[in-house]
Amino acid sequence: MFNALHMSSNNNFKNEWIDFIHNLQDTICRALELADGKAKFMQDEWQRKPDGTGGGGKTRIIANGNVFEKGGVNTSVVYGNITDAMRKQLQMDGDEWFACGLSLVIHPFNPFVPTIHCNYRYFELYKNNSVVDRWFGGGTDLTPYYLFPEDAIHFHNTHKTACDQFDDSFYQSFKINCDNYFVNTHRQNERRGIGGIFYDHQRPTEEKNEQFWLNFAKACGEAFIKAYIPIVEKRKNTHFSPEHKYWQEIRRGRYVEFNLLHDRGTIFGLKTNGRTESILMSLPPTVRFDYNYQPQPGSAEANLLAVCLQPIDWLNIQQPTSVSEEEWAKKTNQC
Repeated sequence: MFNALHMSSNNNFKNEWIDFIHNLQDTICRALELADGKAKFMQDEWQRKPDGTGGGGKTRIIANGNVFEKGGVNTSVVYGNITDAMRKQLQMDGDEWFACGLSLVIHPFNPFVPTIHCNYRYFELYKNNSVVDRWFGGGTDLTPYYLFPEDAIHFHNTHKTACDQFDDSFYQSFKINCDNYFVNTHRQNERRGIGGIFYDHQRPTEEKNEQFWLNFAKACGEAFIKAYIPIVEKRKNTHFSPEHKYWQEIRRGRYVEFNLLHDRGTIFGLKTNGRTESILMSLPPTVRFDYNYQPQPGSAEANLLAVCLQPIDWLNIQQPTSVSEEEWAKKTNQC
């Protein structure tokens, strides 16, 4: 697919990266299917149209399961010409580009199971048949609808462990990036969730070459299952009411706002004539946009919203005392 690019680039490395994202797609899909227990991923393999761009991808969709209401785990290997729109919107100075990555978003049915996003990608820019720029990006973030601090701590600690294998400054740096990226700035800097890690435009150096960044992406990609599946298993059978579902749809509306207004990946895909169905698979199946909706003060919903208004250092807070299921049910009006 990418061999059509007659450029001065390392095709062996690109092959290794492509194998990595396809293997990660397989591994994550198997884990999610096992956690769901019912739904299976449907694969839609697609090719880009012959309009000066090329490549294709594998879009895998899961829907209407026991646990997952809608989700997608996508891979793509695409390339094309730098357009005037890309030069203006994305500030790219070159002739052609290549991009390969995995992107996933999972929207559970149960409001007590968080939504999750994950993305790992590699990009090359060409000018006069030579590579003039290349970089790595990726990360993951968690969007709960009801806050369980122990889940947030587990999620962040798992990714810190992955980061620390490569550079003990990565977790804190990439956490701050994540906190500052997934923000609805038009809503008083309201964050869409409890963060995670996020890095972008990481260019190879002598100290941290392309193999370093590939290995780092592998470690973070493998951490996805360790970080998310235990939370799914813990929360997927929690009883919920229509009121809990209503709140989930309110918060999903915020998710839509971020993806359509601020997300650079969405903007890049649309500006490069990307496949709309795959780009917008990240949107949840049902949402609400109630005018000036405000949760009741002191409620579990208000607690979640308060957390989203400022970053939390999840690994340096006193872990709250566990409460019984009965106490939690009373707190969230499940009884």
